[in-house]
Amino acid sequence: MSNTDQAHIRSVATHRVDVVVVGAGFGGMYAIYKYRQMGLKVQGFEAGGNVGGVWYWNRYPGARVDLQSIDYSYSFSPEIEQEWTWPEEFSGQPDVLAYQNFVADRLDLRKDIRFNTRVTGAVWNTDRALWTVVTDQGDTFEATYCVMATGPLSIPKDPDIPGLNRFKGQLLRAAKWPHEPVNLAGKRVGVIGTGSTGIQIVQELGPKVGDLYVYQRTPSFTMPMRNRKLEPDYVAEVKRNYAGIREVARNSPIGGTRPQSTRAFFSVTRQQRRQLLEDGWRNGGLALLGTFADLLINPEANEEVAEFIRDKISEVVRDPVTAEKLKPRGYPVFARRPCLDTGYYETYNLPNVHLMDCLTDPILEVTERGVRTQAGEVELDTLILATGYDGLTGALLAFDVIGRDGRKLNEHWKNGARSYLGLMMEGFPNLFMTTGPNGPAALANIIRISEHDVDLVAGAITHMDKNGLETIEPSKDAEDNWMSLVATLAQRSLVSKAKTWYVGANVRDKPQGLTLFTGGFGKYRELCSAAVQDGYRGFVFGQKKRAGSA
Repeated sequence: MSNTDQAHIRSVATHRVDVVVVGAGFGGMYAIYKYRQMGLKVQGFEAGGNVGGVWYWNRYPGARVDLQSIDYSYSFSPEIEQEWTWPEEFSGQPDVLAYQNFVADRLDLRKDIRFNTRVTGAVWNTDRALWTVVTDQGDTFEATYCVMATGPLSIPKDPDIPGLNRFKGQLLRAAKWPHEPVNLAGKRVGVIGTGSTGIQIVQELGPKVGDLYVYQRTPSFTMPMRNRKLEPDYVAEVKRNYAGIREVARNSPIGGTRPQSTRAFFSVTRQQRRQLLEDGWRNGGLALLGTFADLLINPEANEEVAEFIRDKISEVVRDPVTAEKLKPRGYPVFARRPCLDTGYYETYNLPNVHLMDCLTDPILEVTERGVRTQAGEVELDTLILATGYDGLTGALLAFDVIGRDGRKLNEHWKNGARSYLGLMMEGFPNLFMTTGPNGPAALANIIRISEHDVDLVAGAITHMDKNGLETIEPSKDAEDNWMSLVATLAQRSLVSKAKTWYVGANVRDKPQGLTLFTGGFGKYRELCSAAVQDGYRGFVFGQKKRAGSA
């Protein structure tokens, strides 16, 4: 932020609040409610037109959660747990967004949120011990605390393909799907990207469009979701037992109730292993991932499970050439985000669905009429980009964040994201992150993480208020030690062995490295709790200035 910009901040009228919350997805919504309940004056900002975060924007065909609905929901309100009923085991985007709107209505959250508003700058004022926050609407706010609930996936990324702007047909981005209906019946459609989003789009559109061309560079491992309607008796059981269900989730490595075995892969016979894998495949969801405890630390075990999934692809896809192209190789299974599908591989048996292998026939450019590869041009009516996000750090680096002594966040993170507990950064007092990098973020249930982080911040604010403290930030040593732990754990995990958005591999010139806490959500909670119980170990506090003092 330039000196001119800062001078402009000082010249316009400002609004004074206790807490600014950036983002109105699951984390931001709970933060606004929690801090308001503490008696704090809260102001939320959201770039979208309503609550929902990623679910407000991601309205693409087939958008659906890959966690069970009972896990992918708030636990802080027993009333909301009883009042809301999920219709399916794995909810579609309309139901998730309806749930978020229900919560916003029930708690009257919107009165404290400015929608269609982006934060463009946040500057720390050391003398006054507050943050000055400016928006693209020309508003300026001063706040004692800033909470960045921007989420790990909120800045979409276009592919680095020449000519995107030349395309004369309909160009659609999965991460910013139109709110009005899109009719693709009978059209020639191209989809670039075969991660979780691309898989959901392909299986949904395959039977409905004229011709579907799927541009695949790196095939993903995907397993059957086995989604089902939830029976009333089951829903009633869940509602009676929510308290116990939530406690299990909070103490699990994944922040959810999916079974997690302690069984080592090679501790049982080959026949038993095969039967357990078949059971996991038949049960659906991510059950396969929890069948053995060492799949992300034992390469040999990992490869056997990968081959099991590859064999399943051959059982489904009739054309052997297509089946081979769909088989992921060269990286460990579950090192990329594990995907769930409903008939994805079956879609390639349709005569109108064409797999375009970008490894053997790379995309050269997007033309006015379609996509040109080395083999030639395919004319398209519609091109869909399902190419992911600038994950983990993109949202916070999308605007100017300037901490103590003029320190810029993009400088602090020039070699990769750094923080203490995935929550705060040295040199940026009173600035908190929920589901931030260096925490479990994308590796566990984001709602459990969000609730944990919001509550941790609430506890810190309460501690400061009771003890006459004005500022909080981690020490450099605490940040260094945390990052050393994150790096040590990452080296032991096969998650670091794939080129994914987890490690920044999908963004040109982005620092590479797995800056996620891979020790599991339960262990992360233990470490955070231990720091708090030990007098907020690793944090440095500033005393409030006495009236009249310099």
